[in-house]
Amino acid sequence: MPHITRRSLAAATAVLLGATALTACGSSDSGDKAGAESGPVSLTYWAWAPGMDKVAALWNAKHPDIEVTVQKQASGDDLVTKIITAAKAHKAPDLVQAEYQALPTLVSNDALADIAPEVQGVKDRFAPGIWQQTTFGGEAVYALPQDSGPLMFFYREDLFEQYGLTVPTTWDEFAETARAVKKKAPEKSLTTFSANDSGLFAGLSQQAGAKWWTFEGDAWKVGIDDAATKKVTDFWGGLVAEGAVDNQPMYTPAWNKALNTGEQLAWVSAVWAPGTLTTAAPDTKGKWAMAPLPQWNKGENTTGSWGGSSTAVTTDSKHKTAAARFATWLNTDPEALAALVKESGIYPAATAAQTSGALAKAPDYFANQPDFYTRAAEIAKTTAPAAWGPNVNVAYTSFKDQFGKAAKAKTGFPEALTTMQGTTVADLKKQGFEVAK
Repeated sequence: MPHITRRSLAAATAVLLGATALTACGSSDSGDKAGAESGPVSLTYWAWAPGMDKVAALWNAKHPDIEVTVQKQASGDDLVTKIITAAKAHKAPDLVQAEYQALPTLVSNDALADIAPEVQGVKDRFAPGIWQQTTFGGEAVYALPQDSGPLMFFYREDLFEQYGLTVPTTWDEFAETARAVKKKAPEKSLTTFSANDSGLFAGLSQQAGAKWWTFEGDAWKVGIDDAATKKVTDFWGGLVAEGAVDNQPMYTPAWNKALNTGEQLAWVSAVWAPGTLTTAAPDTKGKWAMAPLPQWNKGENTTGSWGGSSTAVTTDSKHKTAAARFATWLNTDPEALAALVKESGIYPAATAAQTSGALAKAPDYFANQPDFYTRAAEIAKTTAPAAWGPNVNVAYTSFKDQFGKAAKAKTGFPEALTTMQGTTVADLKKQGFEVAK
């Protein structure tokens, strides 16, 4: 299996297949000791999830030899920039919360350590598609999965019954359902195509088999305009063009109203959707249901992911073994995982925690579907692997710009994808990366 190292990510000129990872990790002891490190250890953890300090307090109460201090941060690109800046000055914290798509950027800037020796035996605690996002498909482990966002189909159960609609199991059926809604209730839409959150489009493309960034020889290959993503683009662009679905962005007052009044009957979203619906559509509590994401072919069973983050140890940490030990506890220990659900409101990546503790009962908003988390856990297992690169932010920005224009005009979706591809490639070259044609 290719072993992608920081050097190959940074320069993309000499992919070291099967080579030893560039790492400054210490002891390989991942048990309940601090390994080669002796005496009290103080660790700093940059994280944005709410209540993370309360979770760390549980650790500190039982591990006086390793004290973890959480420093609350902003999420997204701002944090990535802050981590890289701190790493270049050799002032990075010991641990960071990092979104999966940010990991290649952080690794290419030599900000994250390979903790594979310290986390042996942990891999099977996570779905393969989620674990892959922290390893890039190689032997090095640059982070431990913390939370995930498997895609699902959310729909108004009462309105589907009212209009005689069947929950779609394939995307062809989804399109027919969208058309049926327009025929039976022209003022309503099954859903909307939104360009203001790139993560949903990335997840849908991921489900279709897209691999936006891969290595080819000694260079990055950008496949944003690959066949899988073109299929997703043509599908949604076609529905928007014919008026079968709406073209309005999500998370606006108008979108909230559409959900709350039943003007929009469904939403393709992730497992965290109940929290959003609780605020956006409070009057429809108990009227929604969740089902697996429609498939491209009958009999398939794959989903994409929208969001999710990991816990990584930085190359600056002088206590990597202790940091890896905390990261392992945080993302695999039952008490820690229950606290993450309760205090931080996350959907844990660890499969054992997806149907236990705080997730043993359905969300209040979905009290009418008592097996909500049981079904969600089965869907989460089918998460397809993702292929991220060192300039996801550029691709995402281009998507918002280009697909936003296409959605508003109800045309030009193929051209938007071509521009997104070209913009991403041009940026990689500008940064000095080798790019395969």
